[in-house]
Amino acid sequence: MQKITIGIVEDNNDIRSVVSTFIENQPEFELFVSAPSAEHFLEYFKTGNTPDILIMDIGLRGMSGISAMPLILDKAPETNIIMFTVYDNPEKIFAALCAGATGYLVKSTPLDQLKTAILDLHKGGSPMSPEIARRVIEHFQPQKKEKKQSQLSDREKEIVVGLVDGLSYKLVADRLDISIDTVRQHIRNIYRKLHVNSKAEVITMSLRGEI
Repeated sequence: MQKITIGIVEDNNDIRSVVSTFIENQPEFELFVSAPSAEHFLEYFKTGNTPDILIMDIGLRGMSGISAMPLILDKAPETNIIMFTVYDNPEKIFAALCAGATGYLVKSTPLDQLKTAILDLHKGGSPMSPEIARRVIEHFQPQKKEKKQSQLSDREKEIVVGLVDGLSYKLVADRLDISIDTVRQHIRNIYRKLHVNSKAEVITMSLRGEI
């Protein structure tokens, strides 16, 4: 089986050494290059070779990982890039994804999960740390609207409860010990305040928690 070639760009010597050693010890992988900066990594393109997957930090000395991505992908459009970083704020996440990253992992990711992410990426996936995936999902979810404070009076709310319970106007009047004409007057006020025209609409809004 042909090995997956891996490039690493990481300016922290200890992290780069640990990840490089791990990659070298995996039978599925071949370490293409381990570079301390984007500038050093770009020098390797002069050889004409490109890695299948690049693991790259964002906060590099010199050129940042995000700034380097367009240059890398221009020369190696088939290379998939995993951001491997401490940054988990939305601005960095979306800047990286918009620049061309196909994966995003935080540096607290265990090495065995890093391996799984690389294999998933090579198969066409887009691996992300769980907390990163959550932020991406939250970004695309509609903002939750604050529940509007009800405009109905306490008496009007009691009448709505009677309608939801299936009571007729007369039975609502009997329950609340008021006249049926008073119930009708409250109903008209309820329709006006809720901008509806029928008892069914009132009941629907109540069941949806919109009153």
